[in-house]
Amino acid sequence: MPKAIIIGATSGIGRACALELADRGYVVAATGRRTEKLEQLKDEIGINCHIRRMDVTDTEDARKGFLELAEKMGGCDTVIINSGIGYADNRPKWANEKSTIDVNVTGFVALASRALDYFTEHGGGHIVGISSIAGLRGGPSCAYNASKAFVSNYMDGLRFTADKNNIAVTDVRPGFVETPLIEGRDRLFWVASSQKAAKQIADAMQNKKKRVYITRRWTIIAALIKILPDWAYFRIR
Repeated sequence: MPKAIIIGATSGIGRACALELADRGYVVAATGRRTEKLEQLKDEIGINCHIRRMDVTDTEDARKGFLELAEKMGGCDTVIINSGIGYADNRPKWANEKSTIDVNVTGFVALASRALDYFTEHGGGHIVGISSIAGLRGGPSCAYNASKAFVSNYMDGLRFTADKNNIAVTDVRPGFVETPLIEGRDRLFWVASSQKAAKQIADAMQNKKKRVYITRRWTIIAALIKILPDWAYFRIR
């Protein structure tokens, strides 16, 4: 059976990915900060689910936890790094900016680099990083957009080493998905369920896509964002 570790699986896309992969015959290991949510997920999936509390800002413990879960499962084929935060208040505040960087950048690199080393040592694997369409250009949520741009560029860089070691790297760039991150926000469009997002992510994994927009229609918006002149981009923001 294929085996996947999902970092940040207590809600939203991460939780949906755990359920989707379990339905597809995977043994899954789920991590997150909320133990009760992990227990609920384990009860729902059953015997093929392992759980471990993990706070990615504690990078030493997070890297250790990855290895513990891989050993408990008898190996690991795929890691999905989904942990991430953002704030509804778009005004730059140091506490929020630092927290965003600690989770979305430092925490991401801690796990991605650990996974790269593990898969290199074990003959291959698959690293899936959850970025965002927000990473294409800057926005009012300065640190969030910048952190997601970092994730996408970091995964591009990983490929220089990964491709030589039978390791696939998939950059997942969601648009609006029903997750706690968008709760309370209005005027959103093309909002996908986390279940639909998980199915498309699992399909992208199966096909070893280098990058994928979730849902696929966001490919159109991404193309427009890239070519909009500054005066138009800042007006619509």
